[in-house]
Amino acid sequence: MLAASARVAAPAAGALQSGLSSQPLRPPVYAAGPARPVLRRAAPRGGMFDDPIVARPPANPDPSLFNEDFSPTEPKNRTFDTLDFATFWITLVISITTYYLAASLVDLGMSWWQGILTVFFGNLITLLPMVLNAHPGTKYGVPFPVLARASFGILGANLPSLSRAIVACGWFGIQTWIGGSSIYQMLMAVTGGAVAGPVVGWLGISLPELGCFLAFWLAQVWIVLRGMESIRILEKYSAPILIGLSLALMGWAVTTAGGLGPMLSTPSQFGPGMPKEGMFWNVFWPAVTANVGYWATLSLNIPDFTRYAKSQKDQVMGQAIGLPLFMALFTFLGLAVTSATVVIYGEAIIDPVQLLGRMEGLLPICISLFGLMWATLTTNIAANVVAPANAFVNCAPKFITFEAGALVTALLGLIMMPWNLVSSTHGFVNTWLIGYSALLGPVIGIVMSDYFLVRSRNLDIDSLYRSGDKSIYWYKNGWNTAALWAILIGVLPTMPGFLATVGVLSGLPPIFGQLYDCAWFVGVAVSSVVYCLLMRGAPGAYVDDPKSATEPQNPLGSVDGASA
Repeated sequence: MLAASARVAAPAAGALQSGLSSQPLRPPVYAAGPARPVLRRAAPRGGMFDDPIVARPPANPDPSLFNEDFSPTEPKNRTFDTLDFATFWITLVISITTYYLAASLVDLGMSWWQGILTVFFGNLITLLPMVLNAHPGTKYGVPFPVLARASFGILGANLPSLSRAIVACGWFGIQTWIGGSSIYQMLMAVTGGAVAGPVVGWLGISLPELGCFLAFWLAQVWIVLRGMESIRILEKYSAPILIGLSLALMGWAVTTAGGLGPMLSTPSQFGPGMPKEGMFWNVFWPAVTANVGYWATLSLNIPDFTRYAKSQKDQVMGQAIGLPLFMALFTFLGLAVTSATVVIYGEAIIDPVQLLGRMEGLLPICISLFGLMWATLTTNIAANVVAPANAFVNCAPKFITFEAGALVTALLGLIMMPWNLVSSTHGFVNTWLIGYSALLGPVIGIVMSDYFLVRSRNLDIDSLYRSGDKSIYWYKNGWNTAALWAILIGVLPTMPGFLATVGVLSGLPPIFGQLYDCAWFVGVAVSSVVYCLLMRGAPGAYVDDPKSATEPQNPLGSVDGASA
């Protein structure tokens, strides 16, 4: 079965890298070649979260693969503790897109309690890869693009990191559009609608809306160019402000709707006699996948942040407190307020910017819209700038700095016309969230399988920053063909469902739609199994040697037996 799938995938694979064989699937052959360093496996001591921090500067790094932004973060430069990670997640969770995701569940037919259970279940699942993929970032102090070099190859790491970057650019654009919309609604309230203008046909929005979008875009660029420490401070001290503003919105909804009872009385559309009777599970699993996909980007590049963690305990406890708990609480707020709009206005208003635009009183409107702008700002900078900036740095560390990568991210988010991505619930959940989770699921499956199963949490820091025969991660011309096959085969089962969702294919058997509804899970499982099988015989894979893999290696390498 795997061989047949590989023969189908081979033409597409060739477009990625000429080094990928077009022959039937078989384990890659790793030639011994000149002497290479072989990873020496450290004997486990205690649990994996007891692993010490072993980050250190690489010895004799290749200048084309290294700059100070990419150097392993040593313990003396670690500033993130448990509180920092918890507040980091609180500020990420309290955002308009999280509200929009929760409100979309009401629009899809769920009651408030069904929506909360769906979101909480999805985020419990998300917490596992989030904490696991954070481990190498904390232990070795490397960002995600450098970590990906171990599994995809020194040059091949550009594939997953750029895939993640493109998704983040789309998210950056979406969040910027929402923040700009808040400015526009505030101006509309202050001027009594005088700033309104006609929609430009080819653009899809009016010129005043575009101007507000650009103003918010510029504000974010200014903050990002001030560096990572300014981002940490922004996230830490914004959390209490955002919590207070969220509670104020909840108080308005309760008061205006006449109490919690009426606002939570909106029934499920899946019950007996309701329009979607018996269809709950058809909506539940895509909604769970959408919730996992919502954080799929960050679960992939979480090492970009945990490289600054003081310990494994800090990143684990901080994420466990901040993600599932506050995601559930903020989901309740989004679901409750959206249900209240049915009572107050006779229809579900899932866009919080439009909702605030309907409020009465200039001061409440302006305060609320300012809160939305602030929430969008804190989420967007942390979640959607750091990862793509690092990905662009990874393409050419010698020439591109973090600040330059951040600017490229902002420019791509600008030209994507992000208002089209959130124009409908179907487009946001089924096309955008599930669609990119189908791509990123296989990537995280490969990265985690490589680190935990193939290498037992041991990496050679020096090899991560070297090219050619001086690195065990050079594989075949800098690309690990095992990872390329794994990602292609991991995407194949869900590709027909995606093409049907965007209208390219029709008349497919139901199984393809069901696979697409669980795209992230399918991608993780399939790619992990394929990758582990193909990595047998790879340099540094499945090696049991008690000598520490983290001690400095001979710059010229040593094979100590075999590297084939």
